[in-house]
Amino acid sequence: MATATDISILEAQKREPGNKNAARRVRVGGKIPAVLYGSGSATASLAVDPRQVLRILRSESGHNTIFDLALDSNRVKAMIVDWQFEPIKGRLLHVDMQRIAMDKKLTVTVPIVLKGEAVGVKQEGGILEQLLREIEIECLPADIPKSIDVDISHLVFGVEVRVENVPHSDKLKFLTDPHQMIAHITSVKEEVVATPEAAAEAAGAAPAEPEVIKKGKQEVEGEEGAAEDDKGKAKAEPKAEKKEKK
Repeated sequence: MATATDISILEAQKREPGNKNAARRVRVGGKIPAVLYGSGSATASLAVDPRQVLRILRSESGHNTIFDLALDSNRVKAMIVDWQFEPIKGRLLHVDMQRIAMDKKLTVTVPIVLKGEAVGVKQEGGILEQLLREIEIECLPADIPKSIDVDISHLVFGVEVRVENVPHSDKLKFLTDPHQMIAHITSVKEEVVATPEAAAEAAGAAPAEPEVIKKGKQEVEGEEGAAEDDKGKAKAEPKAEKKEKK
């Protein structure tokens, strides 16, 4: 994980805004296109080193990291607000950055980290299910936490932890729905598999197939017997006619 020294500064150079060909030329030169906006200033088209950007995104505070953007001889506080990866090779293609005023509140999304071992897992054999992994908050840039820690050690079956149960402070304003569930204990859903004995009993409860086949054979044999009798009568009748002629 990158240290604070690695991510404290991001160097940038101005570039001419253009189409995809212009962006491709920036990438061929080892940089990626970027834009900087916010704080009432005009949007600036920049080129930055993708390796430095990745150090920021992979740091402990991630995209919520506030760093110094070094442009020419000036430095401004900035934050990464959006980025794009190439879908196949996973290369970083583009990044959007926002100027940050340290005295103005902003809205960010912070990851949730569950702390402790739930009683429902340790003693009751349940499974801990986390339904919410991020919380949206509003605060000053200097007060952005790396994560929101949630204690789940007390969780048992039937007990839930929601956003409203997370300890609040005057520095952070929670914007996520307070009734939204973060985590709870659930049970393992067992799949019912029929045993050979149960399958045999189920088969015995159904109408026996041999009886149906036997009944069918008897009916067929009866029909064949009737046909043979008709043939016998047909053969006997000509003989009777010959005797009458004599």
